[in-house]
Amino acid sequence: MKEISAGAIIFRVDGKSSKPKYLLLHYGSGHWDFVKGHIEGKETEEETLRREAKEESGLTDLRIIPGFREKISYFYKREGETIQKDVIFFLAETGAAEKDIKLSFEHSGYDWLEFGEAVKKVTYNSSKDVLKKANKFLEENSKQKKLKF
Repeated sequence: MKEISAGAIIFRVDGKSSKPKYLLLHYGSGHWDFVKGHIEGKETEEETLRREAKEESGLTDLRIIPGFREKISYFYKREGETIQKDVIFFLAETGAAEKDIKLSFEHSGYDWLEFGEAVKKVTYNSSKDVLKKANKFLEENSKQKKLKF
C-alpha cells in the first residue's frame, strides 16, 4: 500500500532578526516534525498543506514560496502491513507569531526556532535534510533579492 501526504516547512521573520524561524510541532508519539498530512479525495498538494496547517497549527496566513518542492519517502508498519509513504514538502512563510498557534489534539507542543536549533531538534534525518534544503533555498534566493522578508 502507498500513502501520499503533503506538508510545509513554515517559517516567519520577525522584526527582531532577519533570520527565519521555523515552526516545529511536537507530535504525541514524541517526535518533532513539520506540518503534514494525508491528501484527501481530489485535493491538490497545496490544498492539503493549507488544510493541514490550519488543522494542526491554526495557521491560515501562508505564502507558499515558489520553486521549492521536496519529496521524502519512507516505510512504516500499520496493523502488520508495510506502508510506503511519500511526503511532499513546500516552503511557506507566515506573518503569524507564537500567540497565533492553536495546536490540534495530535500535538503536545510547538517551537519557533532559527535554523541551527531547528535542525538539532527535528527528529528524523529525512526531515533534517528537507529543512537544510529549505534553509539553503531561502539563503540563496534572499541574496539574489528574489525573496523579500
